[in-house]
Amino acid sequence: MIKNSPYQIVDFVQEIVRLKKEKTAAILAHYYQEEGIQNIADFLGDSLYLAKMAEKAEADIIVFAGVHFMAETAKIINPQKKVLLPDLEAGCSLADSCPPVDFDSFKQLYPEAVVVTYINCSAEIKALSDIVCTSSNAVEVINSIPKDKQIIFAPDKNLGRYLIKETGRDMILWDGACIVHEAFSFDKIVQLAQQYPKAKFIAHPESESQILEIAHYIGSTSGLLNFVQEDKSDTFIVATEAGILYEMQKRCPSKQFIPAPVEDDSCACSECAFMKLNTMEKLYRCLKNEEPEIQLDQALIEKARLPIERMLSLK
Repeated sequence: MIKNSPYQIVDFVQEIVRLKKEKTAAILAHYYQEEGIQNIADFLGDSLYLAKMAEKAEADIIVFAGVHFMAETAKIINPQKKVLLPDLEAGCSLADSCPPVDFDSFKQLYPEAVVVTYINCSAEIKALSDIVCTSSNAVEVINSIPKDKQIIFAPDKNLGRYLIKETGRDMILWDGACIVHEAFSFDKIVQLAQQYPKAKFIAHPESESQILEIAHYIGSTSGLLNFVQEDKSDTFIVATEAGILYEMQKRCPSKQFIPAPVEDDSCACSECAFMKLNTMEKLYRCLKNEEPEIQLDQALIEKARLPIERMLSLK
């Protein structure tokens, strides 16, 4: 709550609920958002789920509580709708690791290759792609491509290496990565596992290969959530952005969830600083003022939409 004037205090939850109804707006939020935003979202999920909900949302305004590439994806799918992002500075280190000009030059080195890009990339990179994937459906997307076709996978080299192992396809990888998932410490995770010998260690495939090699389970955020609900273990060490632990605890209140340790003891690197730029106050002001708004060139939208539609059409 904040003081809107010397005489008035704003209740964010109450006002956001009111504004959503008044403006026919829907809030889409990623699991990595702060707890208050997760609780008030109309749709809460991972990138694949949110992409599908952005396509289906019956709302005049979509407020995307996530990072910039996610809001861009919602705008690409719904060009006629107003798409808002509480903080335009909520970017993505992985998306930033793949500049469009450089990637275009890289792509031209392999003119016959099918370009598969992880959804964690800019609209410009999507426009240079043949098909998009998320960590939930990446194996399915790769397996949908004829075996005789060469594949470029971008921008996440760690997810790419995991997919090579899972699918047996020899792909050409762009050298990009997520700073959050590269921050986990192999040695500290091993030490933590020794402290909790009955714990299961689970990891997101954006993590480095040596981390994935010791994981009991590897999966997307939704995959990790499903695993902890179905597995009989009562303690889990979790290697992904720490925001997911809130939803895990809600679904499994009797279980213990421990964030995987990172190399640097001085920072909370298992938290994405970009994701945490969105706050309840910014969400309220975003809805109230209907800004910041995601604006994309129509030609770019048309180019970027096709690879997303190809992904969404896969059954």
